[in-house]
Amino acid sequence: QEFPVPEERPQFPGASAEFADRLEFIQPNVISGIPVYRVMDRQGHIVNPAEDPQLPKELVLKLYKTMTLLNTMDRILYESQRQGRISFYMTNYGEEGTHVGSAAALHDSDLVFGQYREAGVLMYRGYPLELFMAQCYGNASDPGKGRQMPVHYGCRQRHFVTISSPLATQIPQAVGAAYALKRGDGSRAVVCYFGEGAASEGDAHAGFNFAATLEYPSKGSAGSSQNIPGSPFPPKPPRIPWPQLPRFPRRIGHHSTSDDSSAYRSVDEVNYWDKQDHPISRLRHHMLGRGWWDDEQEKSWRKSSRRMVMEAFEQAERKPKPNPQLLFSDVYREMPPHLRRQRAALERHLQLYGEHYPLELFEK
Repeated sequence: QEFPVPEERPQFPGASAEFADRLEFIQPNVISGIPVYRVMDRQGHIVNPAEDPQLPKELVLKLYKTMTLLNTMDRILYESQRQGRISFYMTNYGEEGTHVGSAAALHDSDLVFGQYREAGVLMYRGYPLELFMAQCYGNASDPGKGRQMPVHYGCRQRHFVTISSPLATQIPQAVGAAYALKRGDGSRAVVCYFGEGAASEGDAHAGFNFAATLEYPSKGSAGSSQNIPGSPFPPKPPRIPWPQLPRFPRRIGHHSTSDDSSAYRSVDEVNYWDKQDHPISRLRHHMLGRGWWDDEQEKSWRKSSRRMVMEAFEQAERKPKPNPQLLFSDVYREMPPHLRRQRAALERHLQLYGEHYPLELFEK
């Protein structure tokens, strides 16, 4: 499909913003719209050479491969949900740049509170495909033991707090974590991701107030789904500049597998963002222009990344579900009487009626 060459300005529906090639504080009462800072244009060219972060080739390749691997995983898991293999899924289409760009700016020990669409941050930190798949399938290898909905990842070793479904609960949690770190040596940052829906919740305003009054120098947040960063404080000064990739993404996929976004936005709009203004294509153009990538490497990487995802996918499907007894563990240090009674009731029920359940699919 051919798209008209867009006016050189952000293509957010209803927005009056302009692009800016310098990062600076603004007076919002003297401009018509908050400008969108960028380093690269849609063709991957550096707009202002003075703002070029001069990222090394190895880092740029890692950014690109993480984004494309995430994109491949999304496509396979989205289709698996449509085939009834998993119960639910949320893609990251169009937001891959915000994930890897922000993740690259953090120290590995910085604490991340995500919403439900930051899988790329965890992938950038080395979370294996096998565990992404195990979580979505809720199998015996799932660190959460099958208790969470799909896409609710978490990893203590990679300092990524487990995602929860209720909107905006991560904001006051992140503020509390930042306060604890401030009372310590203050060497770590806390980053909280949220979208415009979460910013309308009471939890967001409570979190902002605590962050402002208690003055957390390391408290930062990143907006998502075309949202402006919503923290009263900037992120921790990064070793790698933030703006290599946009923080004003346009969600290309449906909100989830339970949503049909064509009911509230046009298909042409989505196609434009997918084909003309995607963070993956923008970075690929940049690498091609630098001589760091070519069509043969692209073809080889797409093939090998799909193979890696499919191997993890098939492995996850073969694994059994967690033992039903795990329903009752990990809530209390010592199991209270009411949970012991419930566990005993389940055991009696399965002894009497176990033949009516697919117990062979569960770990013994």
